[in-house]
Amino acid sequence: MHLNFREFVAMSLSIALHAADARAETAAPGFQRAVAVAPIDLVDPELRPLLAHIPPLDLGNDNLQAVRSAQFPPALPAPAVQPQDRFIPGGEGNPKLRVVVLDPAPERANKPAILHIHGGGLVVGKPEVAIPELQQLSAELGVLIASVDYRLAPEHPFPAGLDDAYAALGWLHGAAAELGVDRNRIAVMGESAGAGLAAAVSLRARDRGALPIRFQLLRYPMLDDRTALHAPPAHVGTFIWNARSNAFGWTAALGRKPVIEDAPAEAAPARAVDLGGLPPTWIGVGTLDLFAQESISFAVRLVEAGVAVEMSVVQGAYHGFDAMVPQARISADFIARWKSALNRSLNAD
Repeated sequence: MHLNFREFVAMSLSIALHAADARAETAAPGFQRAVAVAPIDLVDPELRPLLAHIPPLDLGNDNLQAVRSAQFPPALPAPAVQPQDRFIPGGEGNPKLRVVVLDPAPERANKPAILHIHGGGLVVGKPEVAIPELQQLSAELGVLIASVDYRLAPEHPFPAGLDDAYAALGWLHGAAAELGVDRNRIAVMGESAGAGLAAAVSLRARDRGALPIRFQLLRYPMLDDRTALHAPPAHVGTFIWNARSNAFGWTAALGRKPVIEDAPAEAAPARAVDLGGLPPTWIGVGTLDLFAQESISFAVRLVEAGVAVEMSVVQGAYHGFDAMVPQARISADFIARWKSALNRSLNAD
């Protein structure tokens, strides 16, 4: 059988999901197929215990402020790389944008750098949600990291968040000498909505041709508003980030409900007609993640456009699994893969 790349990926994902269905049916004979796929049975065993402590959440206007008020993990104490706030001009209407900088070697010149964009469905989150992880990453790779505190929807719909993220990229380039950064070794990375924004930053940088990006790292990216228009399979998007929260996030960001006909490609990078000329890319996602299909489709299109791509699709993993259960075997492997990809790209000759 001869398959092109798109057909191969589609078949592989189908096989993985049907195999998971079959295991669930074997474990619970007598159930109808529509309800036999108990999502918890499909989760990797090491990832299951956490879910008992996380109640299902449908994010919306009624609970948005409560979710935003949640406490973030504290920064690791010294001798870990310590975060420092910098304030720069942001996008239009935001004269004071906060960027959290982690620099493992302030005295060293020509360091690689990463623009980090946090997740949160475009409606919640701050850099602090990922600071301990970024402290470790900065030290391990010897890289300066700038995490941008971009404006959130619905108060600030598209393009506010993207404008802020792109302004932070411009600042990294413009302040490279002061920061000891090599302008030719700047990557963008993000998780979830932050990964979608990272992809949008890469598209804008390509189109404007002024701010080169060495690499983009997209962890379970939120790329396509059209995902909100279709009911997912019963075992996909059950945990952490579900279809209702996704529809709310996209509606808040776009300033209207998603429609199949159109949305700005900078808002939903999966809608970009041409993906050629984007930087080398690493994409990772779990099979139980609501963003599995859109992540895989985006990777396929990058390959077809001639962009160098690595991808990791993790069986039995839900949204954000590596950040929430980093000690799990599949999380450790996933983390090692994306860190290796970053290190190879930023430290290549």
